[in-house]
This record gives sequence, C-alpha cells and structure tokens, in this order.
Amino acid sequence: MFHGSMVALVTPMGADGAVDFAALDRLIEFHIENGTDAIVAVGTTGESSTLDEREHCDVIRRVVGRVAGRRPVIAGTGANSTREAIDLTRCAMEAGADACLLVTPYYNKPTQEGLYLHHKAVAEAVPIPQILYNVPGRTACDMLPETVQRLAAVSNIVGIKEATGNLDRARDILARCGDAIDLYSGDDATAMELMLAGGKGVISVTSNVAPRLMHEMCAAATVGDRAAAEAVNAKLAKLHDRLFLEANPIPVKWAVAEMGLIPTGIRLPLTWFSERHHESLREAMREAGVL
Repeated sequence: MFHGSMVALVTPMGADGAVDFAALDRLIEFHIENGTDAIVAVGTTGESSTLDEREHCDVIRRVVGRVAGRRPVIAGTGANSTREAIDLTRCAMEAGADACLLVTPYYNKPTQEGLYLHHKAVAEAVPIPQILYNVPGRTACDMLPETVQRLAAVSNIVGIKEATGNLDRARDILARCGDAIDLYSGDDATAMELMLAGGKGVISVTSNVAPRLMHEMCAAATVGDRAAAEAVNAKLAKLHDRLFLEANPIPVKWAVAEMGLIPTGIRLPLTWFSERHHESLREAMREAGVL
C-alpha cells in the first residue's frame, strides 16, 4: 500500500517554538518536487512528543490539505495511553490521512499481551490503515516478531516500521508474516539491506535532507537492484550516521535549516545542534550533494 522513501517530516518552528505553517507548506512542496514517495507527519522526527493534541491535529490537517492527494500522507498518532492513541488516530482519519503510524507505548513498559491488545483496540476503534512502529531504543518497549505476527491478522494493520536496525529481526518478521503485513525500515543505515531482503521502503530521517537520492536508492533496492542501490547509498552513508550525532531530530532540523528550508526553531527539552558538530554534518551534506 505504501512504499519507497517515506520522509519522517520535521515540523518547522520559529525561534519561539511556534509551528511555522508557511515553512511547512514549502517543505511539502520541496519533497513532492524531489520524489519523496510518502510523507509522514508528526512522527518522532516531527517532535510529536512536544506538540499538544490540538497542534498535533492542526499539523496533520495542514499536511493533508497541502499534499492534496499528490502523495500518501501517514500521520503519527501513537501514544502510551490507548485512549489518547484512539483520539489522535480518529483525528487523523477525519483529517483525510491515508494511514496512521503508531509507536509502541513508551515509558509504561507493557507486556507483549498488552502491546497486542493496545494496537488491536486502536485498529478496531478507528478503521484507517495502521502501521506499527517498533523503536525500543526510545520507548523501552520491544514488540517481538510473534506479536507482530498476531497483529498482522487484524485487517487494517497493514505494516510495521521496524527501527531496531537488526536485520535478523527483519527477516524473522518477513518469514512469519509473508504478505500479510508490509515491512518498513526505521533505520536509515540498514534500510537498503532491509529492502533488498523484501522490505517495502523506509520511513526516513535522511530523506529530509537528501530526498532525491533516498528516492533513487529505494527505487533500486525495492526491485532488487543491489548495484544501483549501493551506488546511491554510498553517497548517503555519512548522512545516515551523522544525522544522529545528537538525538533526532536535533541534527536533521539544523541540516534542513542550513539548506534554507526552515527556520531555526526547536522545542525544549531538545536544544539546537551543538556547534562542534556543524562541520562534520556539513561534510556529509556536501558528499550527498545537498550543499
């Protein structure tokens, strides 16, 4: 249903932390012009954790309206409260999003049965296509392949963003689920290999900065053209690494601002990218041809 380079879009903000909707419009046009295959609004990279529910829904509505059907829009609607996740997912459906991305509940550390019941409850409450999102490095909660397999039987759960970077884990999910659920990478550094193994795409931080190259790499990898995918991915390798010199989305917001696409705003407790890392990230950007 969704495939290729799917940008985990940053949320532009002014110096006071207010969402800059005009910059958001420009950013969407930049991605459409540069081949991004789908736009993910208000995910982790979009600072979902510091937007209140009204702002969260406002950003989703703005993205859906601006994209106007030219690309699929996937809305981040996960929460560690099942009721809140249902409310956000319903808001996204009413706004016209094509799907929702739901991170595993963070901080409260549910069991595998709790994860199954949480995602099943959201899927049953809101009939929009839903993509699971497993990122234990952030959530302290790891959705195991056997739980993914159970959830793949829920009709409107259509994919999983697997962000462990563990290719053995990815292969296990593919073997268990087959065509019942699509597998997406949530780790840019290993995304090419995951797609060559049978994944359908990547929900990407790097594509904020180098959307054209990410689209080209994904197009090659998803049809099994290793040589072409490797040639493009080599230009992106330093970006995959250096966009995580500090916690995401700190480096990527600086990089997109350095390209002149957004203002220099971020919300506490995140802070602006440390100056000591600027030249290192600039080098990666030059290698990818975006500066």
